[in-house]
Amino acid sequence: MSTIRRKNTQEFKDSAVKLITEQGYELSEASRNLGVNINVLRRWRDAANSS
Repeated sequence: MSTIRRKNTQEFKDSAVKLITEQGYELSEASRNLGVNINVLRRWRDAANSS
């Protein structure tokens, strides 16, 4: 069985990070609601903070 990788747009990633940084969502909550692995969401947040 193979898995299908989703390609998320930069706009989606930015919106997801804003949920955490600006709206006060917990990583776990945002991850669950968006259907994105928590480690992926953490990576997006860290990348946004470093730039």
